[in-house]
Amino acid sequence: MPYQHIMTAVDLTDECHPVICRAIDLAKHFQAQLSLVHVVEPMAMAFGGDVPMDLSTLQQQQLDQARERVAAFAGQYPELQPERRHILFGQPRQEIHQLALEKKCDLIVVGSHGRHGLALLLGSTANDLLHGAPCDVLAVRLKKTE
Repeated sequence: MPYQHIMTAVDLTDECHPVICRAIDLAKHFQAQLSLVHVVEPMAMAFGGDVPMDLSTLQQQQLDQARERVAAFAGQYPELQPERRHILFGQPRQEIHQLALEKKCDLIVVGSHGRHGLALLLGSTANDLLHGAPCDVLAVRLKKTE
């Protein structure tokens, strides 16, 4: 059965371009809808949870910057229509899975560094997305940066 709605999850680094290109190729091949998602993680998560200060202003700045970066990044690809660009706030796995359910996506395309050893034990977003995904997940292998 062909894919109907493909979602690509990106972190907006230069390494994501192959991920977007693969998702665009698949969307063209299957004549599927294409969506893009970027998740901004709460700053408290980076500090282990309890932060003795109000981070709401900084988090709003993070979201504003993410909107600008997504617009600039996705603007390079006419296939990524503005109404199909999503910026979410929260834990990437949960947010991406929820959006995939809401939008009835049948494939999530994400980049993977293919880490081994300690980096693998610490986990990655791509590996995290595989567990409990509501649809197929394609991990596009990213080239290692020197």
